[in-house]
Amino acid sequence: MKFFKYKTILFGLFTLGLLAFSPFATAANFVESVKFNVDKGFDATSRNEITATLVKTTNNFYFYVEKQWWDLQSSTDQNKILTNLDSLSSEFSQNIYSQLTSAFGKEWNPGIDGDSKITILFQEMNSDEGGYFRTADEYEKIQVPNSNEREMLYLSLDKIGGNGLKMILAHEFVHLITFNQKNKTFNVEDDAWLNEARADYASTILGYDNVYTGSNLEARVKDFVSNPSDSIVEWRGTKYDYASVSLFTHYLVDQYGLNILMDSLKTKYVGIESINFALLKAGSRDAFSQIFTNWTIASLVNDCSLGNRYCYLNNNLKGIKISPVLNFIPLSGNASLYVDDATKNWEGNWIKFIGGTGNLELEFSSLSGLNFQIPYILEDNQGNKAIAFLTLNDNGKGVINVENFGTNYKSIIILPSLQSKISGFGETELNYPFTYSVSVKGKEQTEYQNEYQTLISQLLEKISALKAEISRLQAEKLGMTNVQASCDKIENNLYFGVNNDEEVKCLQEFLKSLGNGIYPGGYITGNFGSLTQSAVIRFQERYASEILNPVGLSKGTGYVGNLTRQKINSILALSK
Repeated sequence: MKFFKYKTILFGLFTLGLLAFSPFATAANFVESVKFNVDKGFDATSRNEITATLVKTTNNFYFYVEKQWWDLQSSTDQNKILTNLDSLSSEFSQNIYSQLTSAFGKEWNPGIDGDSKITILFQEMNSDEGGYFRTADEYEKIQVPNSNEREMLYLSLDKIGGNGLKMILAHEFVHLITFNQKNKTFNVEDDAWLNEARADYASTILGYDNVYTGSNLEARVKDFVSNPSDSIVEWRGTKYDYASVSLFTHYLVDQYGLNILMDSLKTKYVGIESINFALLKAGSRDAFSQIFTNWTIASLVNDCSLGNRYCYLNNNLKGIKISPVLNFIPLSGNASLYVDDATKNWEGNWIKFIGGTGNLELEFSSLSGLNFQIPYILEDNQGNKAIAFLTLNDNGKGVINVENFGTNYKSIIILPSLQSKISGFGETELNYPFTYSVSVKGKEQTEYQNEYQTLISQLLEKISALKAEISRLQAEKLGMTNVQASCDKIENNLYFGVNNDEEVKCLQEFLKSLGNGIYPGGYITGNFGSLTQSAVIRFQERYASEILNPVGLSKGTGYVGNLTRQKINSILALSK
């Protein structure tokens, strides 16, 4: 099933007085063709306004279709579309309306237009869009000039004859309900991630996901498994945003009941706080934090024999097991590994270590004051798993010790998640650094193993030399042999918030010399602020194969850690 995006277009009120809805609004006078304000971000050609024709009226809906498109259809195609709209209206009457209003409450009816019917506008949208809802339409034009003054949903013209149209309609109808239950009743806007979570779960409530193949749920699972480390609270409307929040919502509802979603809507609280409110109302001892942590474990092991909290209860989700980032420790002798990483709040991370023989020590470190939760899973040689939790000290550090690793245990997986922020989420959330190091003290190597290790070391030296030569040639090609900086290399990790620092100044000089494509402002202040962080992200993404890909990242973090410093220092060395 192709992924479609849905979105609620929110209108921010500037004064409380704008919430005074007129009780005297009358039903709109419908004519054959009407001009509608639309959202240009969804429109195929970025229009703000379109003209549409009223093609059908049912007990529930006024169906409008773009006039220019409709006029080009043959009478046979028009009749097929009208038949399909009849079926859609019937499905809404018999299934969608009753089930979703039972779950979440009713929409504003009669609403701003004093009419119980909902206006559906089929609009030519971008190829990956399914539909959207604008809160602006729920206000009078005197309050919001581009309001259409109707209870109104926008659906993509591409879906007008498709089997998935009922699912898209249901999703957007939940947004219409949400406006009445949350915005209008409590004068608050819910967090986008939770707003979309409820709407996306509508397909499961209605039974549309019961047949898994080709379902919305199947599409979400595929996207989640391909990219599970996506923060559920940072909302940019990507398919990975929908995937992670969908899987979390299914876990939440299966474990704690649909009432959690229902009651989180019917409160003045929003986002995580509203979920905690609903959990408390339900008498649960678990809070959002514990549930999120358990979900990260369930997404990895999905094994009810370890406890129902560590598996998905939905039969269609029994097969989910994500693949952790894999780190290999040399099989013999003493070995160590050190990695700089970064994460966002409420983002899952799954990091696995295999190899090595001896006593293992794993140290985790983050900035003090951050709330990291770190479950870990030990798997013995018979495949049995044990779940434990690492507690960090006041400095953000903690250590796991495993004796006879490689002999009694074949792997260890850590699942760190940052859980510091609980409100005020938006389209872009900050990355926060963390590091982990693993060392294994093994037995003495045999003479053969020593020779083998020597050969590997020699090969690695040759590979390093080849990489250096490639970097030199690339630097010449990109015109970076005259990079200017006041230092020869950067020796310490640098990150957002470091101020009055000479190495930050050197970093800024280096970034500036790479041109406006990396550091447009080019400010040399010694203070690591947001502009410097953005420049570091651009640099990391330019050299993603050397900086990001080795640690399983696809996007820059803005944190100058080990791999980032290595790349910077190699360019500085070539420029001398």
